[in-house]
Parts: sequence; structure tokens; C-alpha cells
Amino acid sequence: MKLKVDVRTYTMVAALITIWVMFYLLEPTFLRARNLSNLARQMSETGILAIGMVYVIVSGNIDLSVGSLAGLTGGIAAMVNVWANQGSSASVGGAVIAGLVAGTLQGVIVAYRRIPAFIVTLGGLMAFRGTLWAATKAKSIPLRPGFFKDIGKGYLPQVWGWVFAGAVVSCIVFSAVKRARQFRKFRGEAFIEKPGLARSAILAALTVLFVFVMSSYEGVSYPVLILVALSALLHVLSRRTRFGRHVYAIGGNPEAARLSGINVRKNILAVFMLMGFLSAVAGVVMTSRLACSSSTTGQLMELNAIAACVIGGCSLMGGRGKISGAILGALIMSSLDNGLSLQNVDIAYQYIIKGFALVIAVSIDVASKRRNG
Repeated sequence: MKLKVDVRTYTMVAALITIWVMFYLLEPTFLRARNLSNLARQMSETGILAIGMVYVIVSGNIDLSVGSLAGLTGGIAAMVNVWANQGSSASVGGAVIAGLVAGTLQGVIVAYRRIPAFIVTLGGLMAFRGTLWAATKAKSIPLRPGFFKDIGKGYLPQVWGWVFAGAVVSCIVFSAVKRARQFRKFRGEAFIEKPGLARSAILAALTVLFVFVMSSYEGVSYPVLILVALSALLHVLSRRTRFGRHVYAIGGNPEAARLSGINVRKNILAVFMLMGFLSAVAGVVMTSRLACSSSTTGQLMELNAIAACVIGGCSLMGGRGKISGAILGALIMSSLDNGLSLQNVDIAYQYIIKGFALVIAVSIDVASKRRNG
């Protein structure tokens, strides 16, 4: 099983490197610090939605409303900020509450009324988008100056960027040491998990390189910091908590999970509440980056989030998926967006190319599963 996961992960990493090399040869500015900083900031929005979508898909469901909900919550934050003349805390708080309410409503309908998530969230997609249009009268709402406007555009001071790198590397080292001790406990003192140590070393080196490149421009952006913090939290939630184990069990076999004593309805509700919260966070970041809210904010973001999860290894049948895979998938999708935009490729052809990339990624996954039994 471990080999299957590694083969897919390495294939996706190879695909990402190929994409970067190809775009660099076509446009050398692709790998310059400024563009990589923009790429990381743009990827963060898709990544925030994708890590929440992992839980939804792993549980055996789907959420088609996250893009519209991100647009609506971002619009609510803008309305509180501008029309109600409130500060950043009230603006962000209003968006988060709205996201939680919407996620709870959809979760109750899916979990307790047993209406398929596809239908419920498809209705949510249309209802949330229509609510945003009606509330704003299809007009843009420019944000007032303040911290809210800086969330999507601000950067950590360079010194704090290196503090951030040190914290991430320390967590990687701590995790590697803890994992090595566990393996030695069960497999003997002489056992050394070389692949795990190698992955940890590479991840630590990439973290340092990333901060170095970002520091050569403006520094680590706030959206990246938000994405890393949320990804770490959800990773721990999936691996170290009862809730995470229950979600995977429900996606693998809902009936067996129910018979084993797992409260399936309660956990499905919690998954949609989590997705609502993350949609609100993505909406705030997106609205802040654009410095305004519009009726088209977040449009089709749900497709990017789902594609990122599938490319990263999530099974649409439920029960399988990783936070790290979703981040990798989001980076691939955003790299395609960024590189094609630099080449001035028409938006229509961008969708066609991304569609082919998604089909190819799924084909590779299916082929690897067949090859490995």
C-alpha cells in the first residue's frame, strides 16, 4: 500500500517539475521570485478550499457550493467593512459566522434528511451566488484601507519569515524523530526508516529554499501563512484524532462504520461545518487580495478545489485522500493557471488544458492501482 502512495506522489511531483521547466523555457520570468510569490499567494486560495474538500470527499460526499460560498462570505465581509463601517475583526467574524451557518445548513440536510450531497450543494451553488448578486445588486464593493485589506496582500517581515521557516523545520524534525522512535519500537533498535528520513530532509530543505526565494522579493505572504497553519491543523486532525479516523471509516464503508458505533450523521455534519468555515476563510483571503467584492468572486473555484483533490490522490468513492496531496494538486492547478496566463493563452484554452490535465492525472492513478493489484 505504501508503494502505491509513493508511486503516485512521485509521479505528481515529476509532473509539477515538468510543468515548471516547460513554462520556464517558454517564459524565464516564471521562476523569478516575484512570480513565484504571486503563484504561492494565488495557490493559497485554492489550497484552503482543497484541504477542506479532502474531508468532504473522503467522507464519501461532494461540495459543489464552496466557490459560491467563498464569494458570498467575502461579499458579507466587504459589506460589513464598507456599508456598516466596521473594522477587520467584525468583517472577518461576520464572514466566518455566515460560512459556518451555511455549512451547518447543508450538513443537516445531507446528514439528517439524507438528500444526496451533490443535489444539496448544487442548490447551494446557485442559492449562494444568487444571494450575493441580490445583496450587492451585482456591483463591486471596494474595501476600506485597513488590516482586512492587507490579509490577502500583506507579507511577513523577513525576520519573521525565517522564524516561520525555523518553526516549520522544527515540526518536521520533531515528526521525523517521533516516527523513527515508533518504528524502532516495533521493528527493533537496528531499524532505520530511510525513506521517511529522506522525505523529511527534502521537505525541510524545500521549506528553507521557499523562504529564501520569498525573502528575495517581499517575504512570505499572509495567505501562505494561513494555508500552512490550516493544513497542519487539518493534517493533525486527520491523523491524530477520533474525528479524523471516523471520517475515513465512514468514507470507506458507511454501514460498517455505523455498526461499529460511529455516529455517521454527526460526523458528516461536522465535515460540512468545517468546509463552510474554510470557504469563509478562502472568501476573506480572496476578497482581500482583490481589494473588493464582486458578483463573480469565487466563480468556478469549486472545480479547482475538487480537481486539486483528485489530482492529489483523493478517491471520489471516499475513504482515501491526504492533505499533502491536495496541496500538491492545488500547486499543479495554480501553476497551470499562472504559466498559461503568462503566455497570454485565451481563457477558453486554459480550461481545455486544465481539463486534459485532470483526466490524465486520474488515468495515471487508475493505471497505477491496476498495476499494483
